[in-house]
Amino acid sequence: MFKLLGDLRTYFKYHEISTDSMVFRLHNHFTAALLFMCSMIISANQYVGSPISCIVEGLPKYPINTYCWIMSTFTMPDAFNRQVGVDVAHPGVSNDFGNVNARKYYTYYQWVCFALFFQAILCYLPHYIWKIWEGNLIRSLVMGLNHGLEEEETITKKKDNLMNYLMTHIKCHNSYVYRYFSCEVLCLINIVTQLYLMNLFFDGEFLSYGLRVLQISDIPQENRVDPMVYVFPRVTKCIFHKYGASGSIQKHDSLCVLPLNVVNEKTYIFIWFWYLILLGLLTGLLTYRAAIIFAPSIRPRILQLSSRLLPIETCQSINKKIALGDWWILYNLSSNIDSLIYRDLMQELTKKMGDTNLAPSESLKQA
Repeated sequence: MFKLLGDLRTYFKYHEISTDSMVFRLHNHFTAALLFMCSMIISANQYVGSPISCIVEGLPKYPINTYCWIMSTFTMPDAFNRQVGVDVAHPGVSNDFGNVNARKYYTYYQWVCFALFFQAILCYLPHYIWKIWEGNLIRSLVMGLNHGLEEEETITKKKDNLMNYLMTHIKCHNSYVYRYFSCEVLCLINIVTQLYLMNLFFDGEFLSYGLRVLQISDIPQENRVDPMVYVFPRVTKCIFHKYGASGSIQKHDSLCVLPLNVVNEKTYIFIWFWYLILLGLLTGLLTYRAAIIFAPSIRPRILQLSSRLLPIETCQSINKKIALGDWWILYNLSSNIDSLIYRDLMQELTKKMGDTNLAPSESLKQA
């Protein structure tokens, strides 16, 4: 199992330089790794067992298993409400009495591993796009200043180079910040789209899946219809036709056990709750981003909170001279540069911009 999933550890590798938010990484790295892991486990028969095992008399087992896996199996929805062992043999398994239209067919289980793999790619896509757009700009600007143990002369030289870049590129970074914000919007669109597609994939059963699982705890045991068994039945039926010795068509009705659905039901109940959490986090994040865009007055406070050593007066004065893109660059630098170096950089940058609106106490600090 470790050998199978060992390569996923690269998704959780520590990066010294960060250019995105925690919620963005939860969507791109954690969720993508989770979906890749589920896809690999479900497709690995040696860990979850044979995906289908059918019981039929007088016929070889292997071809029936293959046929029922390819052609799908079915249950009778009204049989889920009947008492197991008395009215029906298993939940959803009963005689259809020739009513073919009453059957509920299950074909999704052939595609679950592929669907999860495709979902993982969609979750990783915003990170891939942002990585191309970002172009290692922040890493180039940091220049090793995230380590404050270098020689003073080296630090001063790098700090001067960084300051010269910031001064010569004032109000040139708006496309940078809006590209990042658009990637966060893409994350929210991806989650909403995947929820809709999963609901289609499971014939409209997915959106209410988690709620129904929570609700069964309040229902008496004898009246319960387990939604996990309804969406992911463990035992289904399959009909196989063959020619008899006289050339007549023979009908063989078989019971099929789907052990893989035990894994599927747990996988998708976790995905349901996790996507709901992500939906809330991304909605809150984009509301926060909208406040940053349309309420510039909060930017100095956010900048000051990102570096406790930085006086609020410095943040307020420098915010008057820069655009949103420049502010975002400085905000990213605050989490990637040594705090003392960052404080000195911001104070020198404010002074170099010719700001004369600093408070007296701040002017003494810079003198």
